[in-house]
Amino acid sequence: MKTAVLAGTHSGCGKTTVMLTLLQYLREKKQAVAAFKAGPDFLDPLWHQAITGRPSYNLDTRMMGAEACKLQLQQAKDADIALIEGVMGMFDGASGVGQAGSSVDLARVLGCPVILVVDAGGMSGSIAPLVSGFCQFAEQRGVSIAGIVANRVGSERHAGLLKTALNDYDLPPLIAWMARSQERLGERHLGLKRPEEGFVPDFLPFFHPDEPLFEQAFSEMAAAAPIPVQSEPRLKGKTVAVARDEACCFIYPANLDWLAAQGAAIRFFSPIAGDSVPEQADAVWLPGGYPELYAQPLSESASWASLRSFIEAGKPVLAECGGAMLLGRELVDAAGNHWPMAGVFPYASVMQPRLAALGYREDGSGARGHEFHFSRREQDEGLQKCFDCASGDSGVRYKNVRASYVHWYFQSSDQITEWFL
Repeated sequence: MKTAVLAGTHSGCGKTTVMLTLLQYLREKKQAVAAFKAGPDFLDPLWHQAITGRPSYNLDTRMMGAEACKLQLQQAKDADIALIEGVMGMFDGASGVGQAGSSVDLARVLGCPVILVVDAGGMSGSIAPLVSGFCQFAEQRGVSIAGIVANRVGSERHAGLLKTALNDYDLPPLIAWMARSQERLGERHLGLKRPEEGFVPDFLPFFHPDEPLFEQAFSEMAAAAPIPVQSEPRLKGKTVAVARDEACCFIYPANLDWLAAQGAAIRFFSPIAGDSVPEQADAVWLPGGYPELYAQPLSESASWASLRSFIEAGKPVLAECGGAMLLGRELVDAAGNHWPMAGVFPYASVMQPRLAALGYREDGSGARGHEFHFSRREQDEGLQKCFDCASGDSGVRYKNVRASYVHWYFQSSDQITEWFL
């Protein structure tokens, strides 16, 4: 399987647009392509899946660790090509320059090259010193940049100037360029809109690859090591009910795989549709998403009666971010409207125009996750904390319910199994 990381010079350089274009191009070439996303993002993988027809998995050296990233990539061994969309700029991560969580650190761990996306609008010869600097820092991290994709190129002549500048200074070649396009992906406060809310534009008319150079930019991955055989599944015989709809759509595919690998039967239900918690459920997982966009149907949801009964019976519930917002007394949307929610906790979840929190989180048990939200929790004084996080939200607890703003990566710790028991 040939593999490469598609990294960018900075956020906003057009990395996601180029990623979707490359996926469309590879599919047109009848290549079996597996897409991945560096970092803890939920939305970009949904766009990948809309093109490839298969789930796009996250790879994150900070949240998952190096070995878990390698093992996750191995699962795509049936693909001809694995293309990994980077996060932010190439050297941006949890901290420092090129440290854990960055695109370059992921390329280092996986031993694969980088294809660098450069926003070339308004530049020609300046591409040479820009790329030269990125190459020097990449080499310090043991990573090679195999090719350049120039975005927002004005004309074929402009592309020729960029190509010449790179060649003259013996830099990685221009393997493709994207012409300026009016096509845009819709955005909102948490990033891109979901593909179900629109369509995937056809970017191929704006894409100009140098096919031989493009193919050379990917490296053949070494044969994968055998995947360790896990011990006896710890959730064998258990049924986990998972809320999944437009309000609860931030679900790492690897988390569902982990539940299944632990022996759990998974049953989905929709709070927007008013579904009851499945009768056979032993535990409930309420993932995050966009409850603020569906506040009215959620305020009238028939799901809450069965969920409250489930909780009062002492059964376990893990609620993350938007899922935790569902359990409060009310949700206050951006317009100031108050919508009643399940009422398990006395707090209100209040939307605000600015980002409230962003960053990796770690529980004292070693469980790792990520926090990213625009709401804040009010009137939660005196509630029992449920997690031991050195930074970020330690959440609240009632009976066997754990609710916080953290999206947990289940494979990071066996302790998460206990949360489902």
